[in-house]
Amino acid sequence: MLFPVPIILMLATALTLFILRRARPKFQYAWLIAAGGSLLALGGVFLWQVKMPQTFSLFAWQPRTVFSSTPAWLADGVSWPYALALTALAAAVILTSVARSERDPAAWAGTLILCALGIASVSAANLLTLVLIWAALDLAELVIMLRSTEGERHSEGVVVAFAARLSGIGLALWAGAASGPWADFNAAPAQAGLYLLLAAGLRLGVLPLHLPYRQENVLRRGFGTTLRLVSAASSLALLARIPPGAIASPFTPLLLVLAALAGLYAGWMWLRASDELTGRPFWVLGMASLAVAAALRGSPLGSAAWGLALVLGGGIIFLYSARQRTLLWIPFLGLLGLSALPFTATASGWQSGMEIFPLFWIILLPAQALLAAGFFRHALHPGESSLESQPRWVQALYPAGLLLPAAILLLLGVWGWDGAAVIGVWWAALVAAALAAGLAALALTVLPRLASGGGSPGQWSEALRLGWLYRSVWAFYRFLGRASRIITNALEGEGGILWSFLLLVLLLSVFSSLR
Repeated sequence: MLFPVPIILMLATALTLFILRRARPKFQYAWLIAAGGSLLALGGVFLWQVKMPQTFSLFAWQPRTVFSSTPAWLADGVSWPYALALTALAAAVILTSVARSERDPAAWAGTLILCALGIASVSAANLLTLVLIWAALDLAELVIMLRSTEGERHSEGVVVAFAARLSGIGLALWAGAASGPWADFNAAPAQAGLYLLLAAGLRLGVLPLHLPYRQENVLRRGFGTTLRLVSAASSLALLARIPPGAIASPFTPLLLVLAALAGLYAGWMWLRASDELTGRPFWVLGMASLAVAAALRGSPLGSAAWGLALVLGGGIIFLYSARQRTLLWIPFLGLLGLSALPFTATASGWQSGMEIFPLFWIILLPAQALLAAGFFRHALHPGESSLESQPRWVQALYPAGLLLPAAILLLLGVWGWDGAAVIGVWWAALVAAALAAGLAALALTVLPRLASGGGSPGQWSEALRLGWLYRSVWAFYRFLGRASRIITNALEGEGGILWSFLLLVLLLSVFSSLR
């Protein structure tokens, strides 16, 4: 059984790093162990191609009356490219860490664990497996963010984000409960499709529009990038599992408009962000919006294409910290993978399983163009350091780590999964490329002040993000908590018995009046 090989390799490498950090804190070859484990795991994912599809399941959970299914995983044309992207991301984070100051074995171990959970999530064959791994990822993110976030307001945002993702898990569970028992995603009934899509959209912040980490200033390059991209991939893979006809609903056009507008807004904010890390939440939101829009158009392969571009393209631009002019061709390779041109990884991104109203193109194509133009603009920015000042061995390893996700992105365009080697909607790709070129030129020349402004987006964008709605719900929750504490203190104080008698008399009066 080849499926668990990369997961076991990643977890074993992470455990080894933790043991060495505890037993031998000054061990000099921890990076070699981390890099070797990640590259072996990447090779293990390539081995899945020997036999696909293949399934892997645990023992049957008891009692069967409660658990109609058991945790199971599926290696197929959907999970394989996502697993390849996540292992390439882990290897790239570790390889490029030689040029950054964050050379911490604990961070490398955390990266490997997160990517192992991500592979288990994108390969989930049924709803039970997916929900369990979602919960594990959400709890891990909650603990990490609370430990690294300073200030009550930022901590509150972390809790609100966690609550929003729990709501997504609740919607997924409702999809399973409302449509009756079903063994796996291939057998999912049509009435569950829209609930599953909304669950993924809620976790991604697309439906409704929500950006909990817009002011994030912690967990910057390596581990922070892994946390953000793995979390997004775990939800995006579900979109590719939803049967195309399962989302047919009178609300589908409205949801498509909302997803397109979210992509347009996120693309604009990504383009005008001061740097790529400041704009990272907008990159995730914008690419996820394109994936959700593809799923709403009845194109599971299209949603997978944009999801892969989110992970691999994000890995390139967010790990590109040590800049050198001779390395600009690497992010440009990533930009080619995002273009949706024929035989690229995103070539299937604009394919649709149903007729699409021409008006939608007016919103969707500029959204892609804004994301591509922002990618180009941020690739030209000065980095945190210069590669020329690094030792020779760093100058050799860092470009290799940066090239790895770009190479995987190009490889997926021609080989390995159902969306490879397709021409796609070539005219849409050309229109988006022309728009991206014009927007990039404007951002770099005519509108420098507007392009460089990464500050607060204003009241209208705050209302558009519906952050006020999440804060209102949280404020209501805190009000209920304060009211509960007041009542508890009153009943537990010296006059608690008198209050109890008073409430009893009031209740008896109400019941007697109802007779």
